[in-house]
Amino acid sequence: MPSRRKVARRGLPQCDSASARRTRLGRVLIGSHVRNDDPLAAAEADGADVVQFFLSNPQSWKKPKPREDAEALKASAVPLYVHAPYLINVASANNRIRIPSRKILQDTCDAASEIDATAVIVHGGHADDDDMEAGFERWVKALDYLETDMQVYLENTAGGDHAMARHFDTIGRLWDHIGDKGIGFCLDTCHAWAAGEQLIDAVDRIKALTGRIDLVHCNDSRDAAGSGADRHANFGTGQIDPELLAAVVKAADAPVICETADEGRKDDIAFLREKTSG
Repeated sequence: MPSRRKVARRGLPQCDSASARRTRLGRVLIGSHVRNDDPLAAAEADGADVVQFFLSNPQSWKKPKPREDAEALKASAVPLYVHAPYLINVASANNRIRIPSRKILQDTCDAASEIDATAVIVHGGHADDDDMEAGFERWVKALDYLETDMQVYLENTAGGDHAMARHFDTIGRLWDHIGDKGIGFCLDTCHAWAAGEQLIDAVDRIKALTGRIDLVHCNDSRDAAGSGADRHANFGTGQIDPELLAAVVKAADAPVICETADEGRKDDIAFLREKTSG
């Protein structure tokens, strides 16, 4: 039996190739997270350059079903991002969680490949046995287990005890273990805010730790800084200054997904586009 391959990087730059992340007009690609029934139509309605969606129920271990619109998605010029199910916790000490997590991550990567997605985004999870070092090693094994050419991006998370990717210093420790595996990084502004991390220099600090930011989830936060609450809000309706959100996007120089409510998301995209143009 052939050995399993590590997550393939496929020549992905270390966050220093702005040309790969901009349209011909020279602007940052900005888009939205949408329902998965007709993502291209939803992206068009939002005026989105890129789109993100789930391929299956985010609260289910079930394998994604083949999509009837797979050929249309593959033929589209809109870059596609796939969010992995929320249940995934490859850092878990519990075999009944860790093993299914590895399997559904593999299944999600396989399904994402079928539509020529750019990447799969997955949350960091947590060490439910309170052993952070063991959690880091379980992440290493999870990536070694993956057999895919699909890019995988680790996303920082908002709360949870012994979380792998809540606090930036912990992300740095995790990256010491997995940084050579070809995995990318997705910075979520709401999650960083909820974790108590300062957004003003978040991009610089993450790049110092990981060497890269491949995607930004740009979201306002309903709750106060350090709350640990993962509650997104449309720009200007939450606790984060919209100008600060725009500054994060400009500094990251990576594609952006707004995971905000349907009503108002088009305005969120337009705001970021205005602030990042030129």
